Amino acid sequence: MTLTVNGLGELKTMAGTDLGTSGWTEVTQERIDMFADATGDHQWIHVDPEKAARGPFGAAIAHGYLTLSLFIPLFTGLLDVRGVTTKVNYGLDKVRFPAPVTAGSRIRLAAVLAEVHEVPGGVQIAVDGTIEIDGGTKPAAVLRSLSRFYA
Repeated sequence: MTLTVNGLGELKTMAGTDLGTSGWTEVTQERIDMFADATGDHQWIHVDPEKAARGPFGAAIAHGYLTLSLFIPLFTGLLDVRGVTTKVNYGLDKVRFPAPVTAGSRIRLAAVLAEVHEVPGGVQIAVDGTIEIDGGTKPAAVLRSLSRFYA
């Protein structure tokens, strides 16, 4: 369920808010292959399912940066900030990939709006995110994402 925030004033009061979890998204082999084409990273562990089945993870796995890139579409389903003119991905403070995402797996985001700070002309938020794997014992990614919102 999406949390709707009306303007920077309301956003400033939201530090510590648990944003819940997104819906599940399947990471298909086709998506992995398209990411490989977009980035030029065609390592066999990602794009050769037959060879990868004999590799250390028993299947082709998503690129870590593909998993990370899915943070934004998963996150937009959790928080909608209205009454702003610009929303900017400002960066990351920390990212770890504890477990691989095998082709065909489903992932979702669990997120907490950890910090909110004023910046010139707007607000910067820090979101602590965990990208979970359906049925997995470890997360695919653990990160802190920074975003800025301007009025």
